[in-house]
Amino acid sequence: MRPHGFREDERGSVLPLILIYVLLGIALTLVCANAVSLLTAQKRTDALADAAALAASDGFEIVAGADGAAIRLDPELARRQAEEVLAVSPVDARLVDIVTVGDATARAVVTTTWHPILLTAFVPDGVVLDATGTSRASLAG
Repeated sequence: MRPHGFREDERGSVLPLILIYVLLGIALTLVCANAVSLLTAQKRTDALADAAALAASDGFEIVAGADGAAIRLDPELARRQAEEVLAVSPVDARLVDIVTVGDATARAVVTTTWHPILLTAFVPDGVVLDATGTSRASLAG
């Protein structure tokens, strides 16, 4: 005798649960893969901003002063050198701004857009990534 509410034939009753768990696993895998892709794209953008700032800080001229030789960043030369770094980069990035702080520090702001590598149903499409890099030039000695 079976207790009340149990059916004799329960074949296939676990199949919907298995299907739900498989779909949940696929969705989680897609979200994780896209999250890793987003993190990698942000790290690439950070590195590109650092490289642009380093190139920009190389755009200085040496000037003679009362205390000896000093350097002064040329804003136009700094911008050109930072844009050259972005031009040869495999990342499709744009130089937003180059700021020269004082006579020896250059700050580069770079932006790019990240797109998901897999299905976009679970993650947003077209996330804008910004990065700022700072570099300081100095005379040794």
